[in-house]
Amino acid sequence: MPARDAIHGAVRRALESDGWSVTDDPLRLQVGRRMVYVDLGAEQLLGAVRGPTKIAVEVKSFSGASEVNDLEHALGQFMLYDRALRATQPDRLLWLAIPLRIHRGLLQEALGELLLADGSLRLVVIDTQKEVIDRWIPSTPGATNSNES
Repeated sequence: MPARDAIHGAVRRALESDGWSVTDDPLRLQVGRRMVYVDLGAEQLLGAVRGPTKIAVEVKSFSGASEVNDLEHALGQFMLYDRALRATQPDRLLWLAIPLRIHRGLLQEALGELLLADGSLRLVVIDTQKEVIDRWIPSTPGATNSNES
């Protein structure tokens, strides 16, 4: 099993304080002979009729020497895990958890705007100091976008 990112605990606590129940830590996905591990699996009950919303969350702290290199690595994992989830647990949607400083920095630059333009990259932005969710990009059912700008 891979090591946890530095902000793993803060992300888990932020999800729980937002009403998500963490069901898996980590979420194991068997794909053929291979096993991959998404950092967290969670669900939130949105109503008795609709049932639970299930998500998987890959956590990235962006603590390496290069934010761009960290982004490249995160995008590769996101693509792999997203496809693995579609094949094994299609009722679960993958989100990439990133620190607020990355959203306010790297993702506000042209490179970040390019990545977010089509809405296929799903981010949960975490204020790691307060251990709360700052926003979901794009928004998700049952979640609040408390600090839209």
